[in-house]
Amino acid sequence: MADTLGQIKVTVVKGSRLVIRDFKTSDPYVILKLGNQTVKTKVINCCLNPVWNEEFCFSISEPAEVLQLEVFDKDRFKADDKMGNAHLSLQPLVAAARLRKILGVAPEGTTLRKVIPETDNCLAVDSSISWVNGEVVQDVWLRLCEVESGDIELKIKLTNLSCASPSKQSDS
Repeated sequence: MADTLGQIKVTVVKGSRLVIRDFKTSDPYVILKLGNQTVKTKVINCCLNPVWNEEFCFSISEPAEVLQLEVFDKDRFKADDKMGNAHLSLQPLVAAARLRKILGVAPEGTTLRKVIPETDNCLAVDSSISWVNGEVVQDVWLRLCEVESGDIELKIKLTNLSCASPSKQSDS
């Protein structure tokens, strides 16, 4: 049985160089999945470099799961078009949080771990896991797979603070 570690807050910050799925643009939104928890961002109309800045909370269990991400183009009269997908192992984030706990007090802004692009993640560039404002934080750029181009920026915070379950859904 999985042991609950706490909560993670995932902020879908923005997208960059997303693919065209309509005539000259797209209407992108993101679906995040962690285990059986699923959330969806709002739709940003007519934009290939959307800014969402939407935060979602998930329960995280041991062993740490993989965060799945899918991007779609919203269509009115037909099925939404796929714009790519990505995944990120949360194990490095959990390991960094454990390290911080073992070390005790860490100075503000301490880098706990660096994560490089590998097969178990879709990182576009190296990512640092740091101790910021009492939380373990990872900023990531994920390269979208199965698509011509596109990256998604996320900010992930591992916290023990209580936060609402992933029920924030957009009906857009």
